[in-house]
Amino acid sequence: MGEKMRVLYVQGMGCERCEARVKDALAAVQGVNKVIVSRIAGEVHVNCADTVADEALLDAVKSLEKYTVCGMDDGNVRPEQMERIETQEQAQAFIDAQVDLLRKQIGDGKVLLALSGGVDSSVVAALLIKAVGKQLTAIHVNHGLMRKGESQQVIDVFEKQLGANLVYVDATDRFLDKLAGVADPETKRKIIGGEFIDVFDEEAAKLTGIGFLGQGTIYPDILESKDGIKAHHNVGGLPEDVKLELVEPVKLLFKDEVRVVGAALGLPDEMVNRQPFPGPGLGVRCVGAITRDRLEAVRESDAILREEFANAGLNKTVWQYFTVVPDFKATGVKDGKRAFEWICIIRAVNTKDAMSATIERIDWELLEKISYRITHEVPGITRCVYDVTSKPVATIEYE
Repeated sequence: MGEKMRVLYVQGMGCERCEARVKDALAAVQGVNKVIVSRIAGEVHVNCADTVADEALLDAVKSLEKYTVCGMDDGNVRPEQMERIETQEQAQAFIDAQVDLLRKQIGDGKVLLALSGGVDSSVVAALLIKAVGKQLTAIHVNHGLMRKGESQQVIDVFEKQLGANLVYVDATDRFLDKLAGVADPETKRKIIGGEFIDVFDEEAAKLTGIGFLGQGTIYPDILESKDGIKAHHNVGGLPEDVKLELVEPVKLLFKDEVRVVGAALGLPDEMVNRQPFPGPGLGVRCVGAITRDRLEAVRESDAILREEFANAGLNKTVWQYFTVVPDFKATGVKDGKRAFEWICIIRAVNTKDAMSATIERIDWELLEKISYRITHEVPGITRCVYDVTSKPVATIEYE
C-alpha cells in the first residue's frame, strides 16, 4: 500500500490552538500518518495512505474553519469563510467549539469576568459557566455610571437565579473622583478601563490562582478601535501592564450573533434582548467633564425614556434608545421664573450589527409625553431634543 502527500490550505489559521485542533482533526482520519502545519502560509501537509480520499480530509477541517480558526496572527480578524450565526444549530456549533477552546485555554485555572449585565458580558459569563463552572468569579463593579436599578438587577439575575460566583464591588466614589474635570472622551474611556483593571487586580489579590480576565469584546469594538473611530475599554484603552491573560470568546461576533448565542445558552429573554450599554456606562452620555448632578440627570431621564418605551411596546422593536445630557445649557421657564439649565437629547436607533444605524420614527404624542416628564421630573433640565442623525455619519453613542 503506497503513501501520498496531500496539501490543504486553511485560510487564516494563526494561533497554536488552531494548529492543534487541525492536527487533531486530521490525525483522527483513518490512514493518516503525519500532519505538518505551516500557520503563516496556511498550508497543512498530510502524509497518508493512498486509499484516503481527499474529501475525508476536507471534511475533517470543515467545521473548524467555520468556528474555531483565527482570522490572522493576532486573532482579531474575522475569517472570510466564517458563516453568520443566525440559527440555533449554528449557535450550538459555536458554543461547543468555544467551550472546548475555553477549557483548553483556562485549564484548571481561575478566571475573572467584568459582568455589567449587558448581553455581551452575560453571554461570556454563560459560556464560562458552561465551560469551567465555579472556576469563574464574575465581578460586577458599580462604577457609579450604571443605569437606574441596574446593579441590583445584576445581583438578582446572576447570583440569585443563575447561581453565579458573583462579587459586587461598589467603586462609585473611586471612579467619579478620577474622572473629575476630565472632558476628553478618549481619556475618559481609558481612565474607566484602567480603573477596571486596577479593581480586578485588587480583587484577584483576595483570591488564589486567578490567571485570566474574561471580557465581552465583540467584533464592532475591534473594527472601530482599529479604524480609530473610538477607543474601547476592552480593546485599545487598557494599560499595557495587564497582569491577566485575556479570554474573549465572542470577539469575532456581531451583536445580532451574540443574541442568537445567548438564546441558545438558555439566558432569559429580557437579558438576551436587552439593549446595548457601553462599557463606560453613562459616562459617555454625560458629555464633557462628568459632574454628579448632571450624571444623575442622565440616569433619571434615561429611566423615564425606558419606562415610556416599554409602555408603548417600543422596547421590543427599537434596538437602542437612551438620553444624553451634554455640558451646555439653554434658557427655560420653571414656576414662572427664568431657568438656565441643561438640554436632554433623546436618541433611538435601529441596526442589525451596530456598523450602521437608522433613526426610529417615534410617534409625536409619545415624544411630547417623554419630553414633558423629563423636563418636569428631572431637576436641572429645561429642554428636550430628538436626534435624527443616522450612522454614518454619527456614531450611535455621543462619545
